[in-house]
Amino acid sequence: MQEEIHIAGIGGVGMSALAQALLDQGETVSGSDRLLDAGDETGTLACLAAQGVRLCRQDGTGLTPRTARLVISSAIEPDNPEVVRAQALGVPVVHRAAELARLTAGRRLVAVTGTCGKSTVTAMLGCLLEGAGFDPLVVNGAAVAGWSADGTRIGSVRKGAGEWAVIEADESDRSLMVFQPEHAVITNASADHFGLDETLALFASFRDRVPGTVIDGRGADGVPEGARAEGWSGSFRFEGVAYQVPMPGLHNVHNAWHAVRMARALGAAPDRLAGALAAFGGVERRLQRVGRCGAATVVDDYAHNPEKLAAAWTALAAAFPAGVCAVWRPHGYAPLRKMLEGLAMTFAAVCRPQDTLLLPPVYDAGGTADRSVGNDVLASLLREKGVKVLCVRSLDDAETIMRAQAAAGGVLATLGARDPGLPRLALRLAISG
Repeated sequence: MQEEIHIAGIGGVGMSALAQALLDQGETVSGSDRLLDAGDETGTLACLAAQGVRLCRQDGTGLTPRTARLVISSAIEPDNPEVVRAQALGVPVVHRAAELARLTAGRRLVAVTGTCGKSTVTAMLGCLLEGAGFDPLVVNGAAVAGWSADGTRIGSVRKGAGEWAVIEADESDRSLMVFQPEHAVITNASADHFGLDETLALFASFRDRVPGTVIDGRGADGVPEGARAEGWSGSFRFEGVAYQVPMPGLHNVHNAWHAVRMARALGAAPDRLAGALAAFGGVERRLQRVGRCGAATVVDDYAHNPEKLAAAWTALAAAFPAGVCAVWRPHGYAPLRKMLEGLAMTFAAVCRPQDTLLLPPVYDAGGTADRSVGNDVLASLLREKGVKVLCVRSLDDAETIMRAQAAAGGVLATLGARDPGLPRLALRLAISG
């Protein structure tokens, strides 16, 4: 009987992508998730189950004598029942990054990291290389349009047979240092999980490990020639070739510029790259147009820190002058407390008089946390700065307010990380609107 690789938190974006990549290599995979403990089987979990993944609650019972190793992320605490069970059985416990490094060891590796834009640049680069005939393996942190149109596989992974692999490398837990890429993209750097000095030092150490080309988006490489963003698209020029970017916001023009430059460094033909970029279908939960609700457009986005929120809100405001009505859910108590002042300054800078921000309670996935700073604290700071903000008791209450706003046009946006209820809300608004 074949051994299993057991993944804790398999329903998360990073872990589900790893599971799909392992399945593509013929591995037998099992997994657990706290959502299953609550009786909530998401579309991601259902997709994995349909591919033969044995799913179980995160109580330790999923580990058996067949388990070859337990794969965890940095979110899994040492006293997690599965970690305790693995130690009792003598099952090796490995980090997701180490497992991904093992999986890609036979490929020429390009790693994409940075504080913001990693998933979009990884997706763009994967699609550009696909269009240029490279047939890369891609393991991303978000689903990519066209990679699972029928829902039969996790859309953040492209199963490629070529020599190149493109991965998103996470800086939030320093696990990017596990990888030994031949080339890399560093999108940008700002204070997020660490202070700015610590973040800069981390990326400097990472850069020193890369022997090949490093595309550095932190200002050292200048700005793209002729960069423009209008409405729901943008454009720039590189090496005399005009590129059209089918995504909103100047930040996405920069993302595309990074991806194009790396693809060119790998030898891709510019004419094929221009066509591939123009056909890029976008990334799930990255300014994703979900549909319409009344006179308003519904957009879903993963923005969860000040820089990402500023980029997303600025792009939405430019595309929808009538107004932005957005629900943003803080993805944890510790991040909210750490980013409180930055969030207040960001929303005060980007929110216009015609915009409305809805703040539901902080998303609580359990575990140990200081819950003393909640949505009400942020709302008080924002009101002092003149932002039109409402605390709501739930996403259902937010939905009621957003439906009432739909007649005015503009955009209804669901913003935030971790909570699967946010994209579900966007879908409800679009389907029944």
